[in-house]
Amino acid sequence: MALWRAYQRALAAHPWKVQVLTADFWGGRQHCWPHASSYTCRPRPPGLKDTLPAPHSKKPLLAPLPSAHETQKPQKNIAVCHPHEGPVVGGWYKVLDRFIPGTTKVDALKKMLLDQGGFAPCFLGCFLPLVGALNGLSAQDNWAKLQRDYPDALITNYYLWPAVQLANFYLVPLHYRLAVVQCVAVIWNSYLSWKAHRL
Repeated sequence: MALWRAYQRALAAHPWKVQVLTADFWGGRQHCWPHASSYTCRPRPPGLKDTLPAPHSKKPLLAPLPSAHETQKPQKNIAVCHPHEGPVVGGWYKVLDRFIPGTTKVDALKKMLLDQGGFAPCFLGCFLPLVGALNGLSAQDNWAKLQRDYPDALITNYYLWPAVQLANFYLVPLHYRLAVVQCVAVIWNSYLSWKAHRL
């Protein structure tokens, strides 16, 4: 409770900085989690028999450790999250609250429709190619990957975020909205990270 009160005092004194730092703190960890799990359990290559090696075999049971290039992927995602996600989403909420200042159910519905109809498609359209560029994809490969992954990611977005954002805009004060979104984004950002790195 003491930590929560300290967080509230810091949020009241420096709302913008605390919101961005909160988003960066959670975002960096969310993007790392799916990669950590992918290294400990990898799918069996096609055609490989479902048998263990002979007792005298020196072949390892586990897949080899990830290469230096693979281990840099989570850091690249953190690099995206820090300058991109926290300030952009937090700034968008401020603009949205100024544009529609009310707190009624109708106002919350208007904010959700603007958020999911305008901001979400643009955010996904920037995030996916940005991660692809950081991972070394050429412009042609990045464009092909965006065409393949973007529709599915946007449809999946609409399964989750409209209901979350409607409740967020109606029930949660402006200073806490980014923190609420980051809690829900534990699952969403893991999905986006997997989608962005799937070749």
